[in-house]
Amino acid sequence: MLRIILVASTVVLFLIFSIPILGILALVGKGNSRAKQDWSLRIVRSVFRFILKLAGVTITVQGLENIPRDRAVLYVGNHRSYFDILTGYVTVPGLAGFVAKKEMAKIPLLSTWMSYVNCLFLDRVNIKEGLKTILEGIEKVKSGVSIWIFPEGTRNEGDLTDLLPFHEGSLKIAEKSGCPVIPVAITGTAEVFENHLPLIRPGHVVIRYGEPIFLKELEPAKRKFSGAYTRDVIISMLNEMEKEKNN
Repeated sequence: MLRIILVASTVVLFLIFSIPILGILALVGKGNSRAKQDWSLRIVRSVFRFILKLAGVTITVQGLENIPRDRAVLYVGNHRSYFDILTGYVTVPGLAGFVAKKEMAKIPLLSTWMSYVNCLFLDRVNIKEGLKTILEGIEKVKSGVSIWIFPEGTRNEGDLTDLLPFHEGSLKIAEKSGCPVIPVAITGTAEVFENHLPLIRPGHVVIRYGEPIFLKELEPAKRKFSGAYTRDVIISMLNEMEKEKNN
């Protein structure tokens, strides 16, 4: 119980005491948008690392060499925990923003920080608004900001390798921008929090970045259902990780 109290207190206190910082960053952004993004991400990553330390989470990162350093990418991963986001942010290189559900935009201060670190708020019900978000994501990728999306649409509470169906439209950002898709497989995050709510327990997370997928290079059948194809790739990665863990 102590860990959840410490983590929750850290989040609340950070949001409250960071109000002046948000103001300073807003001023910086008027003259230098890139500097605003860089400093915002540094601050958020520092807070996330502190939260992971409080939670007792250790991380093993695999496949970083598969991430291009000269261009933005679309990270596509399985989703089992809120800790997936923390793990993702502290391990990927360069600027990156997550696609979040639109309801997150209503949370004061938190939504501001999310916007500062290039998060996008997706309305999965309103097609027109959803399309606007996709177009915004394409522009971010073209400007050098990688985007991270969980195509299952929600946290999967089932078996680790039994992923929910991927929304085919979720890969439109890569399809329209031409950026590579980096499949991401994450294990261990649900064991930290979701498997025993409301407690947080120490745990070890493994995050593996797979080889880039270039949608335009896929054969027509796979390109037509790129979401299903990427889902199969991630399931294969998760199965391999489970075998390695058991051995």
